[in-house]
Amino acid sequence: MNDFHIGQKVVCIDDKFKNVSIDQLIRKGQIYTVRWVGMYKHYVDGEFVGIKVEEIHRGNDDGPEGYGAADMPYRATRFRPLVKDKIGSLRKLLAPKPDAPVEPEKTGPVKKKEKV
Repeated sequence: MNDFHIGQKVVCIDDKFKNVSIDQLIRKGQIYTVRWVGMYKHYVDGEFVGIKVEEIHRGNDDGPEGYGAADMPYRATRFRPLVKDKIGSLRKLLAPKPDAPVEPEKTGPVKKKEKV
């Protein structure tokens, strides 16, 4: 699922890269701005949703451990959208959706009044 768009503020939640000794520049807890989002196909890592951020331009990945990619994106799973009002965002989850069908009122049989 892709919840990202250009100009959006995101926070890094994973800055650990297994088997990579070169600094990848992102830091856990740091806030970034999305400048590109889309599908990316890497010959080692496969296909994934990628994000490029305004604050970092990775340049050519042609170092000793590089793969030759130009300004390679990060996996989107390393980020989450920045939420300023956490409680408000949770309330939205609980609020009924406007397109949701309204449940009909339940009515039982009507008892006739007895004359005494």
